[in-house]
Amino acid sequence: MLDEIQLLYLLDLFGVSVFAISGALAAGRKSLDLLGVVIIAVVTAIGGGTTRDLLLDRHPIFWIADPTYLSVIIISALATIWYTRHKAPPEKALLLADALGLAVFTITGAQITQEVISNGVIIVIMAAITGTVGGLIRDVLSNDIPLIMRRDIYATAALAGATVYLLLQFTGLSSVTNIILGMTVVIGLRLAAIQWSLHLPRFRLEE
Repeated sequence: MLDEIQLLYLLDLFGVSVFAISGALAAGRKSLDLLGVVIIAVVTAIGGGTTRDLLLDRHPIFWIADPTYLSVIIISALATIWYTRHKAPPEKALLLADALGLAVFTITGAQITQEVISNGVIIVIMAAITGTVGGLIRDVLSNDIPLIMRRDIYATAALAGATVYLLLQFTGLSSVTNIILGMTVVIGLRLAAIQWSLHLPRFRLEE
């Protein structure tokens, strides 16, 4: 049976993998060369966690302390290139990969922040930063409007999932259960937003 530390590490590796896939798919849609694909995959996968570690003054940065992360990212990006050369990716594959990465990084970001800070508001904010900044950088480099700045429920899903994760810790449930339920909230909200075009109200000023 995996303990909490082992589970979080495996989830983190899974998170960088699916975010690397989303980055590679985004780069492929812009017809970038091999180096461009790898660069987009790397910044997508490590952008949120790097920003979190810098803001928390947490050194060394997670992927410098453990280069396994970079190996997983590069392998995932190259595997995506190979797969898409032989078979078209499923419709909405980028959004699905992004939803999975968002869920994983949000909850691991909350758990890592808890080790440094006890303030719940800061933990939720850092969790959202961990989950969303990589995708933000990917979209900016790909010359797309970032998902976080569209009407889609994106950062809201991360904030909700992190909040549920923190509240569940007062229920006496196991840490593993809290992690799984927190991720489920993020994935559920994000996929529901994709499926039914759910979004927050727009703010518009008339001329």
